[in-house]
Amino acid sequence: MTDFIEYGSKRIDFRLEYSNRRTLGITVTPDLEVLVKAPFDAAIDVIKERLRKKAPWIIRQLSFFLSFQPRQTDRKYIGGETHLYLGKQYRLKVINEESGVMSGEGVKLKGQFLEVYSRDISRVKTLVEAWYLDKAKVKFHQLAKPLFDVFIKRNDIENVDYNLSIRQMPTRWGSCTAKGRIILNPELIKAPKACIEYVIVHELCHLIHHDHTQKFLDLQTREMPQWEKWKNKLEILLA
Repeated sequence: MTDFIEYGSKRIDFRLEYSNRRTLGITVTPDLEVLVKAPFDAAIDVIKERLRKKAPWIIRQLSFFLSFQPRQTDRKYIGGETHLYLGKQYRLKVINEESGVMSGEGVKLKGQFLEVYSRDISRVKTLVEAWYLDKAKVKFHQLAKPLFDVFIKRNDIENVDYNLSIRQMPTRWGSCTAKGRIILNPELIKAPKACIEYVIVHELCHLIHHDHTQKFLDLQTREMPQWEKWKNKLEILLA
């Protein structure tokens, strides 16, 4: 069931699940959901009172995950429009000559331009997105594998194998499974190298700490002392 509480001027919606447990548990997920697990005999008034006491923490967690979400920016994919790649801006140049000079379709960086070759301008978006994905597959692996190897060795983690995949995620930059599979959002290829490394390190730290406690933050700081700088850069650049 779903319900809500009010805390000051804020409304906190939550999903309530009853189960055979002794204590009340409150979790904030990366998808911005507040999940409450309660014993079968817990009264709703008691549950809401506990939520109000935890409201400052809940709001901080929601704010943290919200800042970590990708922003969706509408693009028209027309000449002159700027597009990011590894933190740098490139101006889109659409080349759709009707002459025989152009051979086939493609995308390439040339100076300060992201050149798209196609006689069908309706395919510009498709070509650019495919180019980004191809770049992400190569660059993410180049960055993730060394970071993974160092992290596993430094923290003496066993029975975890490196595995990288790329997947569009509307509400997350990345994730990491218990088996060490790193999943990255291809949109990250638009960010600087250090921002991508920050996301990878962040997800690797979840191999040890599954939530965002102080122990998690301490580990993240040890692995990447300037992580806050690159987290803020990521939020600003891809806003």
